[in-house]
Parts: sequence; structure tokens; C-alpha cells
Amino acid sequence: MSGFEPFAELDAEFSDENATACPWSVAKELLTGAELYWLSTVRPDGRPHVTPLIGVWSDNALYFATGAAERKALNLATNPAVVVTTGVNTLSEGVDVVVEGRAERVRETDRLSGLAGRWEAKYGPRWHFDVENGTFVNAGHYALVFEVRPDKAFGFGRGDHYSQTRWRFS
Repeated sequence: MSGFEPFAELDAEFSDENATACPWSVAKELLTGAELYWLSTVRPDGRPHVTPLIGVWSDNALYFATGAAERKALNLATNPAVVVTTGVNTLSEGVDVVVEGRAERVRETDRLSGLAGRWEAKYGPRWHFDVENGTFVNAGHYALVFEVRPDKAFGFGRGDHYSQTRWRFS
């Protein structure tokens, strides 16, 4: 799936006249290299919940881990719809990426082992995980691992030409 390229379209209403659609390769590079992501979930009573977290973009999906008793895991148990954002914190340059999708639990030992290696390669030995009973384990703490495949995504470009790109994944 590494050659996958979603359909990109520029939203002229929210883009400068001379802007062009941001290529998916730019978004994928940003998602791969980001150290921090913001995960938005919905509480059972409908209120939003947003939290920063680390994760790994691999095989056209974002992976993140959380304890089973943490708010985000409790939210996902009743509503798997999520929004993940990452980007830059400046007004005059860069691109922000917003990914909408569903968080699905990853339980397979082989997949988890591969992801654990990617986590450590990206974040260093402090983030070493063993795999046990369908979870990540670190220093006696267990974490559920989730995969978010994009249903749709948006890129918000800044600089010479402000732009809003929508990527379709169907």
C-alpha cells in the first residue's frame, strides 16, 4: 500500500486564488515525522475530549497507544470516531493536517511487535514496548494499541498562498 495516493482537491472557498492542492506526499511526510499528535474523541455524554499523544504513521494509518482506563480509551469503547491533528504552530508558514477516521484496536502479536519496533525507532529506548496478551507492556504498564485509517483528511497550508486541501480515500 505504500504507493497509495488519495484524490486531492483544493477548496477554492477557503484558499487563495493562486493556491494549489497540497500533494498527499507532503501530508504523509508530516504525519510520519510528527513527534506529537492531538487526538479528539467524544465522551459518552457527547462532550469532546482532546489530548496530545505520541504515535507512529505506518502503512497509511496512524497508530497510538493508551491505557485501558484512560479517558480516550473509555471514549473509544462507546464511539470509535476520532480526529487526529498535527502540524506547525505558526501563522505564516507550514501545513497542518487533520485526519478523520475510526480507531480500531490492534491485537495481533505480529502487528504489535512490528509497531513496537517502530515506536522505539522513532522515540528511543524510553519507549520500548514488549507485547503481551494483545497489548503493549512497558515497566508493568499495559497499553491498548489503536489504528486510525483516514476516511478523509484536510491540509491547511500557509505561506505565500493559504490553502485548504481535502483528500478523499474512497
